[in-house]
Amino acid sequence: QVQLVESGGDSVQTGGSLRLSCAASGYTETHGSMGWFRQAPGREREGVAYIDFRTSNTIYADGVRGRFTISQENAKATVWLQMNSLKPEDTAMYYCAADLPEGGWWSSWYAYRYRGQGTQVTVSS
Repeated sequence: QVQLVESGGDSVQTGGSLRLSCAASGYTETHGSMGWFRQAPGREREGVAYIDFRTSNTIYADGVRGRFTISQENAKATVWLQMNSLKPEDTAMYYCAADLPEGGWWSSWYAYRYRGQGTQVTVSS
């Protein structure tokens, strides 16, 4: 049973930083990619960042590029999302997802094989 567990969510003020982690367990084979998503109340879930473990290529949503950084632990069991210069509009539940099949769109939540339960990030002004 593959499980993804997010942690690191908290309440911070505008301009603050947080580092989210997504810990993966139960893998019997090497997984190739992971994405971070977020969903604010009343809004659709959106892709935030993506990393391909095989190439180390990363993709970011326009609204977070330059402020957020996705990175991986060497063993690929944990992926981090460093979030700097946080804004109130970053307030959302943040989720991770793993194993995007070849040809899948990185910001499509249901395209991933495994999905986590989320961690809350609240940014106050």
